[in-house]
Amino acid sequence: MKPRLIILSDIWGIEKSDWIITYVKILETEFDIQYYDSCELGKVNKKIYEESNIHSQFLERGISIATDRLLELEKEKINILAFSIGGTIAWKAALKGLSIDKFYAISSTRLRYETTKPKGYVKLFFGEYDTFKPTTNWLEQLRVDYEISIEKNHQMYTDENYAVKVSKEIKGSIKIKSS
Repeated sequence: MKPRLIILSDIWGIEKSDWIITYVKILETEFDIQYYDSCELGKVNKKIYEESNIHSQFLERGISIATDRLLELEKEKINILAFSIGGTIAWKAALKGLSIDKFYAISSTRLRYETTKPKGYVKLFFGEYDTFKPTTNWLEQLRVDYEISIEKNHQMYTDENYAVKVSKEIKGSIKIKSS
């Protein structure tokens, strides 16, 4: 039986996530995948589909709602691949008791406000040019594994070559564990 991997979208949800296909195609050979639209989890209204509107809804209540819903939906130990706001949702759920084996988050810049690391293996990916990435000091204080990608920005995860690179790393980490 394949281990479970949940994928949490970025702020845009399913509507602007065509890029996710690259990750799924590579990872589905090793994982049983469940995709979550972070907007749906957080009951974010997408009627005004603009970044400032969606972002403010997440900050007001969406992150909290999504965190609680993820805890209701996932009862077993899981692996996580999360993008941007999805990483914050998964991190907070893990701190509230979501059982994780491995946690990978890409461009989850709001994590810079966290002071406690969830249990399990955590690796964070940020672009060198992402203005809101955590400081190296924060990353080292929380003792997380991390990678700063040279000449990349916040949206680096939408690039197909980047998706292939990260997916192969995640896939490889599972094979190492099962050897």
